[in-house]
Amino acid sequence: MMKTKNKRGQEEKISLRNFPKLTSKRGQEEMVGFALIIIIVAVILLVFLAISLNKNKKEELGNTEVNSFVQSFLSYTTDCREDQNSYYSIQELIKECEKYDNACLDGRKTCEVLNSTLKEITDASWKIGEIRPIKGYELFITVDEQPLIAFQEGNITRNYKGSPQSFPNSIKITFTAYY
Repeated sequence: MMKTKNKRGQEEKISLRNFPKLTSKRGQEEMVGFALIIIIVAVILLVFLAISLNKNKKEELGNTEVNSFVQSFLSYTTDCREDQNSYYSIQELIKECEKYDNACLDGRKTCEVLNSTLKEITDASWKIGEIRPIKGYELFITVDEQPLIAFQEGNITRNYKGSPQSFPNSIKITFTAYY
């Protein structure tokens, strides 16, 4: 019971039973419960987001960086002379190696020159390492599903970009960079 004065100055007794208890923590408990539910939902959403971002990131065909690399190395002119006035490009060396494995004017075999030149180009273009974004790469050149050139450097990961390209005479070039 509490005593108060009314408008006329007379004392009145007011029962506190009609008012919520001032010492009640029910409202605070509900707020804490609501906050816990929000935190649990946020953690669940973060777990689902992390899982979806860690899925296999596979980007094939249409990857301009890898596709441009393959196109540019095909046009690269090697130091293998066809005759006194002309040098073989990588694309021409692939055809020569596949058909005849002729020798360059200096006596080296076209397949050896092709392999060493492609290795030099890919090593210079795709630097790999633990602190680098590129962890490894693979280059395969096949003719009628038979390997002509194949090499791999670094680690193979689940995240990669690849660019397969086919040419007449059943020549297929596949370059894959692993991130």
